[in-house]
Amino acid sequence: MRAIYPGSFDPITYGHLDIIERCSSKFNSVLVAVLNNNSKKSLFDINERVDMIKEVTSNFKNVEVKSFDGLMVDFAKLEGVDVIIRGLRAVSDYEYELQMSLANKTLNPNIETLFLVSSVKYLHLSSSLVKEIASYKGDISSFVPPQIEKRLLNKLNK
Repeated sequence: MRAIYPGSFDPITYGHLDIIERCSSKFNSVLVAVLNNNSKKSLFDINERVDMIKEVTSNFKNVEVKSFDGLMVDFAKLEGVDVIIRGLRAVSDYEYELQMSLANKTLNPNIETLFLVSSVKYLHLSSSLVKEIASYKGDISSFVPPQIEKRLLNKLNK
């Protein structure tokens, strides 16, 4: 069975990697789908985000990384995927993700959404938080892999 784990991943964090690792052990194949959303201002462009994710997931042999535009359910169908993985950190995540799940099910009745609760040590973690801490020169080494930390700090110092 193949699953899709969509997101903006701007940048990828240890929380994202935890979900990818857990999915990798449960599914034959995991497609990390990086959203190219022109209406959302990303720090890293789509190619940078895809490259970073490929770099930090290279040890997972059943993980593939691709970018997409438009509706995720359309991309999932194109890729032959019918299971969407979404990570949950808080009740507020659940409310939003439930709406998305129901909309996706309406758009494609064959799609199923599985929610994975974040590991306790990553419940507080988000890409936005990491970027904010990094912008004030805070220590983000416990939030992102070293190569992501380096790229983020280089990007912010330009």
